[in-house]
Amino acid sequence: MRLLVENLSKEYRGNVRALSEVHLALGPGVLGLLGPNGAGKSTLMRILATITQPSSGRVLWNDSEIARHPDPLRAVLGYLPQDFGVYPDLNALEFLEYLAAVKGIPARAARNRISGAYSGITTVSSRGMASSVVRSIFRCAMTSSGGV
Repeated sequence: MRLLVENLSKEYRGNVRALSEVHLALGPGVLGLLGPNGAGKSTLMRILATITQPSSGRVLWNDSEIARHPDPLRAVLGYLPQDFGVYPDLNALEFLEYLAAVKGIPARAARNRISGAYSGITTVSSRGMASSVVRSIFRCAMTSSGGV
């Protein structure tokens, strides 16, 4: 597993340059991305998550360019920005179904996985009372119009 960033730049309207010729090679492990406001951290993450296209340069995931072939990276990438624009009218179940669709998981498989997650939550505790409380919270979250 290798992520390679080559000569990556991003320029927004008004000649605002968020990234300038970034080079980076990453293998397996944990990476912290730190910098002051306006340093380009969010722009870099949005490009790596295939949400935004760079102005120039390229990103390779296992020697494949993500701009042309994003699905292999999307299959293993988890990206949760600080403000990700959740849809306020979706309840928790609808939001999980939406995320599954974004990840390319077929609807039936998504429902099965979500149901499996619910089953896992109900068996987390060996105490009947705690399990029923968790079940009630989950059931409430799945049916609330405002989500959780």
